Amino acid sequence: MKFSPSELMTIAIAEGEKARLHAPPNPWVGAIIVSDRGVIVSEGHTQAPGESHAEIVALRRARGATHGATLFVTLEPCGHVGRTGPCAEAIIEAGVARVVVGMIDPDPRVAGKGVELLKASGVDVEVGIEEEAVRRQLAPYIWHRVTSRPYVVAKIASTLDGVVAMADGTSQWITGAEARRDAHVLRAQSQAILVGAGTVRSDDPALTARLDDIVLEPLRVVLGRAPESAKVRPCLELSGDLGLVLDELGHRDVLQLLVEGGPTTTSAFLDAGLVNHVVWYQAAAFGGGEGTLAALRGLSTPTMEALRRGRIVDVRRIGEDIRIDVEV
Repeated sequence: MKFSPSELMTIAIAEGEKARLHAPPNPWVGAIIVSDRGVIVSEGHTQAPGESHAEIVALRRARGATHGATLFVTLEPCGHVGRTGPCAEAIIEAGVARVVVGMIDPDPRVAGKGVELLKASGVDVEVGIEEEAVRRQLAPYIWHRVTSRPYVVAKIASTLDGVVAMADGTSQWITGAEARRDAHVLRAQSQAILVGAGTVRSDDPALTARLDDIVLEPLRVVLGRAPESAKVRPCLELSGDLGLVLDELGHRDVLQLLVEGGPTTTSAFLDAGLVNHVVWYQAAAFGGGEGTLAALRGLSTPTMEALRRGRIVDVRRIGEDIRIDVEV
């Protein structure tokens, strides 16, 4: 079966997704090597920081069947020495004839230099196959490299009418087990999780990511001061201007920040225009307005012209709940 270039890049994208949890602060890149007959020879994805990049993994797995082959890779191969050697040089040495790249790497250390090195060595290079899909997959990495700040995801779990706590203050659990597990995947994909001190005092969350028998511990960030006995400790306590908070986290190589704070914290990030993406889990339940707590109670919208609009990019059912993804 012969695949089109778009189909082959889609396979590389799927391979890159395998690196989503362990690659950061490096990008989660996928690569495949295709023979001159159109047969997929090998696949590879980025390993943990300091270990091999996707291209190197694919080259090794090809076991020498690389001369005259085509390499499909989601992100431009690096041409500089970092924690590992330059991928572009390894591709050239392997005798690869053609490289198809999803998108140019925005990292200033790369930014076209890898492609230039390949072309200067006689390798045929094509850029831009399935670029939009690659950009969606690598959005946190791209945002961090361009702005030096983390990509901010705000997570909300509510009733269908936007209530996050009942009149007596209880909030666990509004959504079902399947949605909660999906939220733990979201935690695992984030290098830091942020809540306000009020949420720590009221809910005492551990803010770990639990995936089956695996427990991951992203950097836990509290706006304000956490009680000494709080489960969230050890944590990073920050306060003040939210933009400066993001600057600090970006400096710490946080590519994606998950804001799980209550209505006050989430509203503050939205009001400041600092949220890139909202993940909203909604249960088929109704809380009403009398004494309950609204998900964005702290957000004020004085006029229709001031209404904050986003773009719905995905809606799917998870168990008995729904997940709505919105780009802000």
